[in-house]
Amino acid sequence: MDKNLYHVLGVSKDASDAEIKSAYRKLARKYHPDLNKDNPSAADKFKEISCAYDILGDKEKRKKYDNNEIDSEGKPTGFGAGGFGGTGGYSSYSGNPFAGGQGASFDFSSIFGDDIFSQFSGGGAGFQGFGGAARRPRKGQDIYYNMRIDFLSAARGDEKTVNLNGKNINVKIPAGTTDGQTLRLKGLGGQSPNGGSAGDVLITINVDKHPYFSAEGNNIHIELPITIKEAILGAKVTVPTISGKVAVNIPPYASSGEKLRLKGKGILSGDEIITLKIVAPKKSNPELEKCLQSLPDENVRNF
Repeated sequence: MDKNLYHVLGVSKDASDAEIKSAYRKLARKYHPDLNKDNPSAADKFKEISCAYDILGDKEKRKKYDNNEIDSEGKPTGFGAGGFGGTGGYSSYSGNPFAGGQGASFDFSSIFGDDIFSQFSGGGAGFQGFGGAARRPRKGQDIYYNMRIDFLSAARGDEKTVNLNGKNINVKIPAGTTDGQTLRLKGLGGQSPNGGSAGDVLITINVDKHPYFSAEGNNIHIELPITIKEAILGAKVTVPTISGKVAVNIPPYASSGEKLRLKGKGILSGDEIITLKIVAPKKSNPELEKCLQSLPDENVRNF
């Protein structure tokens, strides 16, 4: 029986793209093989949720899955949203997939998957189906890998080298890669046991936190401490961005919480958002205290 991919990720069928992505990340962390070496079933669960996200995380594949055009493995079902062949009826098979002509070679694997054949002939020498067709070649085993990278490598994009099965592989990290995201390297996994395509390498990315940067979509956020003098009189200060330092003008009479925007200084076409934070001196300053005491009282609260 074809599994329900929404149930695999624990979301409803009307879940948003963001909800699906969030559910996948939580499950990927929970069942990652590197974190569950004492639980042999974790690898199977991780593969299951990765395959589910491969379909539900892709808008086109999700649409086809919802319309019953592909199954939970991404294979064409032969059925459309309206029924057999997408015609809305059963005339092509006369209500019976085994009835005459093409019915004799009906593809069971489109419904049950290749594993249906492993129940016959010991899962080996090629079960001969109703049409006498040999068992279809199976895809090789997927390989799972966990990679930790720094924040700037994820934000700006980078290239890392990993060693898999004694072979060095260059992995391109796209700009804007997020924590928990999985990169798929097609055809670099295990070899097929019977002449099928090779498996894939699935790399789960873990992004380290940065001491002062954070990301929200393609925007970079940073909190900028400023002195009381800079806040009142205004100033030009140097601010770090993911692509280098730039000079920023602080407007006079700035308040904590005010935001400045640096266009194009975020991830890809995103911006850097600077939140100002006024910091009082750590040491006593009698001259500053005298100056402030000479100022008239002013009510800045509306409660």
